[in-house]
Amino acid sequence: MPEKTHREKIERVREQNSILFKKSPNSPLTHEQKLDFKELSYFPIDKKYEFIVEMKKFSSQTQITIPTTTGNNKEYIRFGYIEFEIDGQMNTLTVLKPVEGDYFFLPFKDTTTGTESYKIGRYVEIEKISKEKWLVDFNTAYNPLCAYNDNWDCSHTPDENILKIPILAGMKIYPDYRGGH
Repeated sequence: MPEKTHREKIERVREQNSILFKKSPNSPLTHEQKLDFKELSYFPIDKKYEFIVEMKKFSSQTQITIPTTTGNNKEYIRFGYIEFEIDGQMNTLTVLKPVEGDYFFLPFKDTTTGTESYKIGRYVEIEKISKEKWLVDFNTAYNPLCAYNDNWDCSHTPDENILKIPILAGMKIYPDYRGGH
């Protein structure tokens, strides 16, 4: 996708998300939060955080249990991993697949977690673009719904998906009207 078109698509999605958060009955915000809500906060879009990668499947796809924010557990399959380079440093993230689901789950933490981005990490979608290649664009990284209120149950980021670099892309921390993140 041409860079300008991709950037415009991300900008449109960001604008639409803010409108949905403010006005939709399905918003993760409570009625009280909507009263003070202005817009979601994002890092600037930066092509540096967009990657076309190969997903490498694990030869043994084991099941793991990940705790959630409400004290429950969710079951995932360690499906495979992706590798990408930022500022000369190779990074690896494990791609998970819910035991009961037909999609991929890519949670991550980085050195912005808990300060500039949400404390349990962020999620990023991966998009299959050919038989072997996937698009991973951290500019589209988003906060799990539990970042907005305690009514949501979100999976924590497994330790193997903690990056030792900053990902200055995607959604920033949400102002917490409940008293501090």
